[in-house]
Amino acid sequence: MLLCSGCGDGDRAGERRPVPVALAAIERGELSARRTLPGSLEASSRIEVTTTVSGRLAELAVDLGDPVQRGQVVARLDRDELAQAVRQAEAEVAVAEASVTEARLRQAQGARDLERGAALQQQAAIAEAELDALRTTAQGRDAALAVAEAQATAARAALRAARARLEDAVLTATWTGDDPQRVVAERLVDEGSVVAANTRLLTLVDLDPLRAVVHVTERDLGALAAGQPVTLRTDAWPGETFPARVDRIAPVFDPASRQARVELAVPNPDGRLRPGLFVTAEVVTDTAKDAWIVPADALVRRDGQPVIFVVDPGADAARLVPVQPGLQDAGRVQLTPVEGALSTEGRVVVLGQQLLGDGAAVVVPPEAP
Repeated sequence: MLLCSGCGDGDRAGERRPVPVALAAIERGELSARRTLPGSLEASSRIEVTTTVSGRLAELAVDLGDPVQRGQVVARLDRDELAQAVRQAEAEVAVAEASVTEARLRQAQGARDLERGAALQQQAAIAEAELDALRTTAQGRDAALAVAEAQATAARAALRAARARLEDAVLTATWTGDDPQRVVAERLVDEGSVVAANTRLLTLVDLDPLRAVVHVTERDLGALAAGQPVTLRTDAWPGETFPARVDRIAPVFDPASRQARVELAVPNPDGRLRPGLFVTAEVVTDTAKDAWIVPADALVRRDGQPVIFVVDPGADAARLVPVQPGLQDAGRVQLTPVEGALSTEGRVVVLGQQLLGDGAAVVVPPEAP
């Protein structure tokens, strides 16, 4: 940037003193418009390790911040009472199966007696009433066998349930997905505690990738698309940027805030980022390629129209150029000028332009050493 000042030997009569101005380069290149959105980080997935049986917590194998592998044992409940329940259920199954065996033998005997009685009755060796009694006995034994078999089925089901409860006393970390490891985000109980069924013991989270959540207004929604790159910053790591991408965009706006939820996928291979951190997301909403670019301060209005003042190489006067402003970013603005009106060899006035008109004299002193 060049600073120009009127500092001649003196003004000649009838001449207008040149206007002091500062100049900046006219660029040709790419300019992107950006939006900065506040948000926060969340774990991309989380699971709760929960008991399915009650009992005393005999062991809690992991603690806050510990890594957990898929299938790793993380807690154990006292198994003594549960093991006793399994043994009792096994005994009840044995009794029930013995009852089935006995009932089956009695049922077979009743069927044979009925068959023999029917043959004797045809020979008039026994009365009809005796045959009816044999038939009733056989039917009763059929029913007794059905009851014994049902009781055995119930006993076996009770045994399976008792064994399942015994297995459930050992809690392992299981989840879907390809990630082999999670991290303990919360420990909610201590060893020795007596816990009921459905008690949460631990919360496990996946830290890579993370999810950043931002909320956008309808003005910005149309500029976002799944897969779009995003740059994140956080006060936890000042001066650093973290890459992300748009993952999901809510199909509806919140009726209270009139904003839509947008989720960003955030790679976190080194684990430096943590759920709960505040972040700012910088999103490129539009890009102009091969654009004319000048400092935004160069824009002024004449007769209600945006213009800039250009000083061409070797000239001592400013030329007014009507323009149409476009994208802006970091104090720079894209311009659409009249064809042929701009050149990267020229300079644009960024200080003193409010005092200029088309063809106004300016002075460009040499730069200070």
